[in-house]
Amino acid sequence: MKRVVVKVGSAVLTQDGTIALDRMRALVDFLAELKKNNEVILVSSGAVAAGYTQLQLDRKILENKQALASIGQPILMKKYAKKFATHEIITAQVLVTAANFNKLDDIQRIKNTVNTLLKNGVIPIVNENDATATEELVVGDNDQLSAYMTKHTDSDILIILSDIDAYYDSDPRENMNAKILKVVNKIDESELEKKVNPNNQFATGGIVTKLKAANYLLSHGLNMFLSSGFDLTNVKSFMLDSNHVSGTYFTNKET
Repeated sequence: MKRVVVKVGSAVLTQDGTIALDRMRALVDFLAELKKNNEVILVSSGAVAAGYTQLQLDRKILENKQALASIGQPILMKKYAKKFATHEIITAQVLVTAANFNKLDDIQRIKNTVNTLLKNGVIPIVNENDATATEELVVGDNDQLSAYMTKHTDSDILIILSDIDAYYDSDPRENMNAKILKVVNKIDESELEKKVNPNNQFATGGIVTKLKAANYLLSHGLNMFLSSGFDLTNVKSFMLDSNHVSGTYFTNKET
């Protein structure tokens, strides 16, 4: 049995300023299937958008984003709990920040909590603690946080489900002939140094932060799979049927 971390971004979970319930339902159904033969940890974005459904604050202001996340966290968890309950799966919220992974005591406490939850068949739903953390809200998606979670919970692989369906040899929005890189063993340093631009979906919570997460995991001998969160066909093939149709597999292993 493998331990799998699945990270879903806010671009997948939200649409037109609210929670995309159909996509959330499809995600939950997939995770329930995945859980039959694996231990599953979910890292979820979407709290700010959930909060915005109740209070329309200017999201360009950091303090407002933090307030919206505080409102949205329980809303998001309630929706997850209700959908997982149809599969008779209990969920639990685990709030962390990137800073927690710099402290050995915090790391051990996170690991102990996650181990206990998984041992009892519970799916931990990890959220960044936006009320106190700022880095994830400023940068965009919490890809790096999910990579830390993968390493420090002794997980085998990180699955990132995104509005980006794979890593390409060039930007597919600018080059119609861009090709998907199905297996990546090493990431060029120049790719990691590209500017992170919050106004550019392809860059942040975009490909740069995902490559940094993959690079971190590769450096620790761990694997990552990047695939679409809008259409789960490819991740289902990869994780449930061991059939790599599309999406990018970052690994040190020979394939």
